[in-house]
This record gives sequence, C-alpha cells and structure tokens, in this order.
Amino acid sequence: MATSAEDAGVVPQWSGAAAGGGEWPAGTSTPVRSTPGLPGPAGAPGTLTAPAALGTVVVPDARDPAAALGRMADAEAHELLARTFDDVVANVRTAYIGRDDIVRLALCCLMAEGHLLVEDHPGVGKTTLAKALARSLGLDFGRVQFTADLLPADVTGAMVFDRDSGRIAFRPGPVFTNVLLADELNRASPKAQSALLESMEERQVSADGVSHPLPRPFMVLATQNPFDAAGTFPLPHSQRDRFLLRLRLGYPDRASEDELLATTRSRPSPESLSSVGGPEFLARFADAARRAHVGADVRGYVLDLIGETRSHPDLTVGASPRATLAVLRAAAAVAVSTGRGYVTPDDVKLVAEPALGHRVVLHPAAELAGVTPAATIAEIMSRLVVPVGGAR
Repeated sequence: MATSAEDAGVVPQWSGAAAGGGEWPAGTSTPVRSTPGLPGPAGAPGTLTAPAALGTVVVPDARDPAAALGRMADAEAHELLARTFDDVVANVRTAYIGRDDIVRLALCCLMAEGHLLVEDHPGVGKTTLAKALARSLGLDFGRVQFTADLLPADVTGAMVFDRDSGRIAFRPGPVFTNVLLADELNRASPKAQSALLESMEERQVSADGVSHPLPRPFMVLATQNPFDAAGTFPLPHSQRDRFLLRLRLGYPDRASEDELLATTRSRPSPESLSSVGGPEFLARFADAARRAHVGADVRGYVLDLIGETRSHPDLTVGASPRATLAVLRAAAAVAVSTGRGYVTPDDVKLVAEPALGHRVVLHPAAELAGVTPAATIAEIMSRLVVPVGGAR
C-alpha cells in the first residue's frame, strides 16, 4: 500500500529545486531524504519537508494497527530501495566521471523498464556509462555497432542449419542480453533499425513464426550523434517514441575533466566493477515504481502538460498517450529512488524534458527561428500551475 500525499494534504517537494523545472539538489551528489515514517534532517538542501504540525506523512491509525504497521513497512522498504539505488549510483561513478543527475536518470530509466536514447558527441562516455550500469547491477551487457550494411539478422539472430542435428534452428543474436548498447543507431538503414522495434516493445524476437522471449530485464541504450548527419538515417518518429527517456551527457566541467586526467591510471574500468544491485533489487524496485501512488492533482498536472504540447503553436506533433504513460513511469521511478511511494509535481518536472523532448516535432518555422524542443517544454512548464495540497 503506497502512501498518498493527499492523505496529509500536502505535496512534499524538493526544497532545493528550481521553480522553473525539476532538478536534483544543487551542490549534492546524493540527495538528502526525509522519508515518510522515518526521521530525516529537516530543512537541509534537497530535503523533502512537510509542515511541522504534520510531523510525518505516515500517521499510524490507532483504529487499524495492521494498516499502520503496513504503511511503516512500506516506508522502510522504500528507504532500503533508495539506499541501494544510491549505492549503485556511487558504484557507477567510480568508473564514469560525469553529471550525477545523468547517472540517476539513466538508472531510473532502467528501473522503470524503459529504453534510453543518448544523443551527444563521440567520446563523452556513452559506452562507459552503459557498461558501468550493467556491471553495477550484475546484468549481461551486449554491444552492436550499427553501420549502413548491417542486416536485421545481425541484431536479432537468424534461422541457421545445424549440421549436428540436421535441423534448422534459431541462433540468437546480440539482442539477447540485459543491456544492449546500440551504438550510432542512426547510421544503420531503416531496415536494420526496425529490427529493434519488436524487441523494445514486446520484449521478444519472432523468427519463422516462433516468438523467442528476451531476458528480463531488457534495456536498449542507443546512441546517436545528431551533429554529424552525413550518411545517416534519422530515426522515424515511431522508433523515437519507443524510448522512455532521451538524455544528453554534455561535456564535463573543468573540475570533472581534471579528475578524469588525474585518475586515468587509478580509476577502475567498467568491466572491473563489482555488482551492487541484483535481479531481486531490480524486481523489487520495478514493483515499487508500478505501485507508486499518483494523486488526482498530479495526474491533472501531467494531463495539462501533455495537452499543452498538442496545442502549442511551435509544435506540429504533440505528445502521444504513450508519452503520457512514459512521464508517469519515469516520475514514479524517480520517486522510489528518493525513498517515497508517491509521485510529486517535482518528479514530473524532473522527467518532463527527457521524456517528451524526443517525442514532439517542431513546426518548420519555429525550427528555423532556433526554437528547440527542450526550450518549448521548459516554456510550457513555466506556465503550468503547480498543484499544492489535495486540491487543484
């Protein structure tokens, strides 16, 4: 049973979050939490706070001791999941030197059972991040370099003749793994790109009329370089819509790049990382994210956001119902990663651009004027009324 923010009449928010959009608390690599039902440092940057009169969000009910104990057990379970999540993030960052929020969002994408699209220049750590995530969670890792001559069977596998048995059998391709790095996906032909569609949506591969299930969990981490479009095939809208989130790693700041240079010999490789989380942790986290409570006010906030993308003059294609679900799935994963069993508007703010930026299509006139999807979504978010408490 997930705790509802409406039960207390408040929506806890990051006190360190900017008003214009969701952010991880500035100046902290690990967010400070005040978990419902558990003590926490009040008033610290990035702390979830509630009015002092309420004390905690989880209030034991003397009339129903079993329900009260159940809520306290849920709070402890969420706290344990959040601690393990922080441990995984810290383990990844021993090999990957980059922005903390990127690591957290990438991990939330995996925990929400989604796929990740990374757009950026070569050499900024996309492969390192993918390997470090897989190793830290004890998952199998596979990599496919997409090129113009790649065939669908090179990705999914094919029916081959087995000389030993004298039969035609299915030989699995590299897609049969937990984390698949589809490197430079836009360099492959649309025929090869479409080989991932069934895998990403149905978690299976069909060959010769037989469906072969993929390992669980299964995540595609695809990369593309949007700044070098010569000889590439842009992803169709239907394929971009399959990705739960899109992230840009960006160049590291001076301090991070100095650390990169100073630790070149001492920093562990992604392949040498130990496993911090495991299949049980992934299953529990995914279940907690699915059961996270989403109040009517938060649902209305998401619907307002989606509706604005469909009527905005700078957009010709707005967000689809799948995008609406993607926002809530990602926001629920963020909520669980911070020790909560309910979604707040700040969780929605945090994932709005990564979940919608690659799904909306700009009007040609707006694109010529230099407008970007990220700027458009930020402008929409700045105009929306943020729900506070139980009433909108």
